[in-house]
Amino acid sequence: MKTLEIRIHSIRSQGGNHLNQKGISLARKVGQGLGPFQFVATSSLPRAFETAIAMGFAVDTQNELMNTYGGAVEREAPWPLPFYHYSEIVKQDGAAAKYAYQLMDFYTGIMERLDGGDSALVVNHGGVVELGVVACLPDTDFLTWGDAVDYCEPTRLVRRTSCVVTLRNLPRQFLVDDLLESAERLCSHHCKPIDEEGRGGLHT
Repeated sequence: MKTLEIRIHSIRSQGGNHLNQKGISLARKVGQGLGPFQFVATSSLPRAFETAIAMGFAVDTQNELMNTYGGAVEREAPWPLPFYHYSEIVKQDGAAAKYAYQLMDFYTGIMERLDGGDSALVVNHGGVVELGVVACLPDTDFLTWGDAVDYCEPTRLVRRTSCVVTLRNLPRQFLVDDLLESAERLCSHHCKPIDEEGRGGLHT
C-alpha cells in the first residue's frame, strides 16, 4: 500500500509570503501525529515549504506547478469552491481540467517512486489541492465532500485500496480505481502543458 498525503499550507498573515507564528504552531502540532514520509514535495512558495519543515519533515523537491494555476484557470475555477463545484468544472475539459490532470500526473509520479508501504507528503495551496484531488478521482460523487480545505487539512490517496479523506476532522472512505490506471486513462488525452496566460494569481 502506498499513501500520498496532500495538505494545504499553514496560516500566514493576509498578503504575507511566510507563515506567521500561529501558522508555525499549527504546523508543529499537526506534524506531531504524522509520518514517517519517504518523500516530501511542496510548491516553491515559502509558506508551503515552511509548513513541511515546521511539521518536522525535510523537503525533497519543490515544484512550481503547484504555486498557482494562473488567470485562465482562475476564471473557470475561482477559489474557494466546494469540491463538487471543482469536479464539475474539471468535467468541462477546459483550462482547469488541463491543469488538474497535470497535477494528477505529478502525483502519479510520486506514487511510482514509492515502495510498498511507503508514504509521501505534498504541501500546496487552496484550489490546487481540490483540483488535483478531483482529477485523481474521476468517478467519485463529491456532493458530500463539503467546502474547500482549510489550513493543514489533509486528503489521502492510497494506491490499490480506498481513498481516505479527512475534511473538517470527519474521516470518510471512498472506493477508487487504482491511481495509476486513472492516470494512464486520463493523461493520454489531457496531460498537456497549459497556457502561461495570467500565471501569477496566488491562492491562500
